[in-house]
Amino acid sequence: MATGWRPSPFRQFILKVHSRCDLACPGCYVYEMADQGWRDQPRQMSPDIVKHTAFRIAEHARTHRLADIDVILHGGEPLLAGPESLAHIVRTIRGECSEIGTRVRVSMQTNGVRLNEAYLRLFDELDIRIGVSLDGTAAAHDRTRLFANGRGSHRQVSRALRSLTDGPFHHLFAGILCTIDLRNDPLETYHALLEFDPPSVDFLLPHGNWAAPPPEREPHSPLTPYADWLIEIFDEWRGAVTFRTEIRLFHEIQRLLSGFPSRTEAVGLSPSLMMVVETNGDIEQSDILKSAYEGASATGLHVRDHPFDAALGFPAIVARQLGAAALGPECTACDLMEVCGGGLYAHRFRPGAGFRGPSVYCPDLYRLISYISDRHARDTARLKGRV
Repeated sequence: MATGWRPSPFRQFILKVHSRCDLACPGCYVYEMADQGWRDQPRQMSPDIVKHTAFRIAEHARTHRLADIDVILHGGEPLLAGPESLAHIVRTIRGECSEIGTRVRVSMQTNGVRLNEAYLRLFDELDIRIGVSLDGTAAAHDRTRLFANGRGSHRQVSRALRSLTDGPFHHLFAGILCTIDLRNDPLETYHALLEFDPPSVDFLLPHGNWAAPPPEREPHSPLTPYADWLIEIFDEWRGAVTFRTEIRLFHEIQRLLSGFPSRTEAVGLSPSLMMVVETNGDIEQSDILKSAYEGASATGLHVRDHPFDAALGFPAIVARQLGAAALGPECTACDLMEVCGGGLYAHRFRPGAGFRGPSVYCPDLYRLISYISDRHARDTARLKGRV
């Protein structure tokens, strides 16, 4: 363990309020990849688990004197929990935290299929911000965001997004999450997302690792298909005369290049400050680790019996807070290590080596960061009148 290291308290709590989904997306890391633990989860978080979770969150905030925290309602599909249950969860957690003066920011990530005006009125009342998953054009989205009968969901999702952008609820709109599919044209995808006036866009690299690589990412290949795809969007985004939206990955890379810490685990060396509470009350690490192997996210802790502080000494949590000290020699020798940070933790998994090595996306990350760095340096020099 690094000399002088001290754990950082958790500030983001992801609650798996419902363990099932109303879509059947073929590449879903929860339902289609290595860890199939969702099959043993109760469908919905019970009032008893909600009570214990709220107590543990407030306990952690009190112990570490946290002025504010984030709670993210997740699944499965969180809207399947129903409005009464969601309202109960939010009010219970805020009720516990209000006694110690901790502000609770609440957001939700949804596929949007069930998002309607009744839900929006409730979320307006509860001040819940909403992120929606959309993969671009109707054809692109409907290739992978499917109902069990094979029908696409774009019509329902676009209708929900219109209710966010065109009505009185735009202030609830947190942004769009778009999973990259190399079969889709990058600029067509970007323009399709901009139609909904998102405050931010989060382009998500498909989850995979060295044992189960993502589509068209051949391990050890020097080719950079994902960087090439993203660079087309970056050039238009960076060169735009007027600001259209924040693209999270680009913005965080630029922050890191300017000497600021990252606010995402996708890049940089900022400590992981997030924990998950499963539907049954298990305290777990990032559920993205379920893409690596069975039990990769487990801690053996439960909200009924353990405080969140018990997870701070868990070896994988320590590794995700140590920064560069948890990386192997291939990463620490890299000139972009402080910006890349080894990539997303789950994407580093390699059988026999664990998570110390570089991301399976290493060539793509190197190419993308180098490109943004060069453009950032040129633009900065131009602003300073040096070119």
